Amino acid sequence: METVVKTKWNLDTSHSAIGFKVKHMMISSVTGHFEDFNATLTSGSDDIANADFDFVAAVNSINTKNTDRDNHLRSSDFFNAEAYPEMIFKSTSFNGEKMTGDLTIRNITKSIELNVDFNGIAVDPYGQTKAGFEITGTLNRTDFGLAWSAVTEAGKVVVGEQVKLVVDLQFIRE
Repeated sequence: METVVKTKWNLDTSHSAIGFKVKHMMISSVTGHFEDFNATLTSGSDDIANADFDFVAAVNSINTKNTDRDNHLRSSDFFNAEAYPEMIFKSTSFNGEKMTGDLTIRNITKSIELNVDFNGIAVDPYGQTKAGFEITGTLNRTDFGLAWSAVTEAGKVVVGEQVKLVVDLQFIRE
């Protein structure tokens, strides 16, 4: 039996971001990101085939550049950060272009599919081997108990249900 050597990659936080975009009043989008997160990648080879991804974001670190909105997102109307401090993702399959995994928010776990652009592997000026990814996808926030909603006088929904994920990750080979 052949032993597969696993390569661990650690997140380069200064070159990574976990962001999102959601419709506001169905006429514009609000963007935000998480300030405090970590991710790891474990691969069997440098080509990243069948790699395992995972990330954890502290929901208290949400930042949409509006303090009142951020506090509302941390409240029980949305993330309930006090009771459920982390958002967790663990991949279940990855074929190089599509990643499926289990996303847990508010202790609710659902399978989601993400699109992955693997941008390659490069050695930086300091001799560190790095791998870069752009990951995108859409989820329905109400599937995870983020169900708060309101309607304007004109009948417009204040916050859309579909949330677009925009995740840029750079890893450093251990």
